[in-house]
Amino acid sequence: MSGLRFQVVGAAFSKSPLPVETPKEPTSAYFGKYVFGREQMLKYLSKDTLRKFDDITRNGKPLDRGLADHIAAGIKQWAIEHGATHYTHWFQPLTDGTAEKHDSFIEYAGKPGEGVIEEFSGKLLAQQEPDASSFPSGGLRNTFEARGYSAWDPTSPAFIVDDTLCIPTIFISYTGESLDYKAPLLKALLAVDKAATGVCKYFDENVNKVYSYLGWEQEYFLVDEGLYATRPDLLMTGRTLIGHESAKNQQLEDHYFGAIPERVQAYMKEVEFEAYKYGIPCKTRHNEVAPNQFELAPIFGETNLANDQNLLIMSIMKRVARKHGFRVLLHEKPFAGINGSGKHNNWSLGTDTGVGLFTPGKTPEENLQFVTFIVNILMAVYKNNALLKASVMTAMNAHRLGANEAPPAIISVFLGTQLSSLLDKIENSTSEEGITLDDKKKMALGIGSIPEVLIDNTDRNRTSPFAFTGNRFEFRAVGSSANCASAMIAVNTAVAAQLEEFKATVDAKIAAGTSKEHAIFEVIKQYIKESKAIRFDGNGYSDAWKAEAAQRGLDCETSVPKIYDAYTKPETVKMFEKLGVFTAKELAARNEVKWDIYTKKIQIEARVLGDLVLSSIVPVATKYQGILLDSANKMVSVFGQDKAAKLGSQTLKTIEQISGYIDSLKTNVEAMVDARRKANRIESEQEKAIAYHDTVLPFFDEIRDKVDRLELIVDDEMWPLPKYRELLFIR
Repeated sequence: MSGLRFQVVGAAFSKSPLPVETPKEPTSAYFGKYVFGREQMLKYLSKDTLRKFDDITRNGKPLDRGLADHIAAGIKQWAIEHGATHYTHWFQPLTDGTAEKHDSFIEYAGKPGEGVIEEFSGKLLAQQEPDASSFPSGGLRNTFEARGYSAWDPTSPAFIVDDTLCIPTIFISYTGESLDYKAPLLKALLAVDKAATGVCKYFDENVNKVYSYLGWEQEYFLVDEGLYATRPDLLMTGRTLIGHESAKNQQLEDHYFGAIPERVQAYMKEVEFEAYKYGIPCKTRHNEVAPNQFELAPIFGETNLANDQNLLIMSIMKRVARKHGFRVLLHEKPFAGINGSGKHNNWSLGTDTGVGLFTPGKTPEENLQFVTFIVNILMAVYKNNALLKASVMTAMNAHRLGANEAPPAIISVFLGTQLSSLLDKIENSTSEEGITLDDKKKMALGIGSIPEVLIDNTDRNRTSPFAFTGNRFEFRAVGSSANCASAMIAVNTAVAAQLEEFKATVDAKIAAGTSKEHAIFEVIKQYIKESKAIRFDGNGYSDAWKAEAAQRGLDCETSVPKIYDAYTKPETVKMFEKLGVFTAKELAARNEVKWDIYTKKIQIEARVLGDLVLSSIVPVATKYQGILLDSANKMVSVFGQDKAAKLGSQTLKTIEQISGYIDSLKTNVEAMVDARRKANRIESEQEKAIAYHDTVLPFFDEIRDKVDRLELIVDDEMWPLPKYRELLFIR
C-alpha cells in the first residue's frame, strides 16, 4: 500500500478554508496602494517635475539625468515610507517569467565604517547592469560577453513587493539588441500608434494618438499542495505525464460557473485584495469548465501596463496559493482528456479622442472608419497567420490547441453573421454609401418580469482563435503560462505594417485624382476579396476545416519547431525591420532560444517520465503481479492444476496483461532514452528540436497508455501516485 498517497489525500480532505481578513475600507480607498501612480506622483514630485515627466511619457521624449534624479528622490521617499529597504529592476527575459536582482538603498555616509545612509539616484533608477550571458540570448551574448543593461520604462509605474521597490524595465545587450519582451513590445506599440493615427486622420484630423488595449483572461488549475508534492511529474514539468482519466471529469458540465468551493473562494478573495493594492483591476472570477479549473479577468487597460500586471498577478497567484495550501498550475494542459488553460487576449485600438476603432459608428463616415480598421485587421491576420500561430506556440500550448474547447492550431478570424454579411455587401457594391451596422437588437423572451435582452451584433465562436466580439478581437490561442507580449508584439506589428500599406495605397489613389472616400472604399473592396480565406465562422474543431484551411492556403503546420520558422521568413523579417521592432539578428536569436527551450522542455519531461516508470510504476506493477502469482500458486496447491486453471483464469489473464505492459514500458523507455541520446548529439538547435519532436515525443503517448492501463489493474492501495479523481476533485 502507498501510505504516503493516502496520507496526503486524507490531509487534503481535512483542510478548511483559510480565514481571509477583508479590508475594512472600500476597494477604491486602497487601490494602487503599493504603486507609484498618479496620486503618489502628485504628492512626492514637484509640479515642474511632474509636468516634464508627463511630456516624456506622452510624447516619447528622452529622460534627462537631472529629471531622473528628481523622480528618484520622490520614489525613494515614498518607497521607504512604505517599508522598502531594497530596489530592483524588474524585467522580462526570454523565459516567459520575470527577473530581479535586489540592491539595498544603503551607501556609506562617508568613509567605510562611518555609518550608512539611504541613497537612490536617477542613475540607479534609469539603468542597471544584469549579466546578459546568464539569460537566454540565442547567441547574442556569450559567457565572455556578459554585459547587458536594464533601462527604466517610465510608462509603467514602479511598485513595492514586500520590502523591495520594483522598477519595470527593458533588458538589452551591450550592443543594443533586445533580450526581453518589453523592449520589442514598446516598439510594436509605437509602430501601431503611428500607423493607426495616420489612417484615423482620414476621418478626424484631431486624432493625435492611438492606444493599443489589452484585457487578458487568466485560466488556471488549483491542486492541493500535498497531492502536488507527491506527483513528481507535476512538480518537475507542471503537467501530469501519466494518469488515467477519472470516471467523472467535465462531461456533466456542472463545474462551469458553479458555486465556488470555500477553500478556493478564500484563495480568490486574497488574490484580489493583493491585486487591488497593486492597481490591478480584477473584475471577474468563476469556475471554469474542467474540475478544479478557474479564471480571473481584469478590466482592460493599455497593453504595456496590462501585460506587466498579468506577469505580476501570476506571481501573486503563486504566492497566495502557498498560504492556502494550494499550488497553481499555469501549464496549458496539466491533465489529459479535459480542458486546458488559455489566456485569452482581448485586444483593441482606441484614439486619444475617445473613439474605439473596432466599435461600430452611428453615421456612414464613422462606419466607414470602423469597416476600414476591421478589414485591415483581416488583411494583417491573413498575411501573418503563420506568424500569429508562432507567437503563441510552445511545447506546452501544443498539447492544448485543437483539443477540449481550445482553438485549433490554424489561425482564422470569426466575424459573426451580421458583420460578414456587411463585408459581402460591400464587396459586391459599387458605392461607399449606406455602410450601416444595426445597433443591438432586442429579443423579447415572453417571460413575466424578465426584461428584454439586447442581442449583440455578433455571436461568439469558442472554436475561433481570433474572434471579433463586438468592439474588440479576442486572440484565444494565447497560452495560460505565456507572456502576453509575444502575441501582442506580433499582432500590433502586423497591423501596423498593414495600415501603413493601406495608407500608402489610398494616398496614391488620392494623388491620382480619386476622392478620399472612394479611394478608401476601392481599397477596402480589394482587401475584402483578398482576405476572404482567413474568415471562417464554422466549427474550428472539425477535420473538414483542417482540409479546407489547407486548400485556402492557411498555415496548417503542427510541428512546434517548424512553426517557429514563420519568424524568419523574408517577408516577416522585412516587416519587423521596417517598423524597427526587431532586426534579422534578433529574430534569428529568438528562434534559437525557442528551439532550445522546446528541446529542454521535452527532454525534462522524457527524463521524468522514464524515471517515474522505472522507479515507481514498474516496481509496483511487478509487486502486484507477484501477489497474483502467489495467489495462483496457492490455488493450485488447494484445488489442483486443472480446477485452479479454471477458477483462476481471470487472474492468469491479468498476470499475463501485466507482464505485457511491463515489457512494453521497459522497451519503450529504453528506446526513448536512446532517441534522446541521438538527438542530443545534433549541434543545430533547430534540427535538435525537430528530432525531439519527431523521435522522442512520440514515445510519450505509448508509455502513458500502458501506465494508465496498469493503473486500472493494480490494487488501488498499492498505486503510488495521487489519481485524477483525487487531483481534480479535492478542493
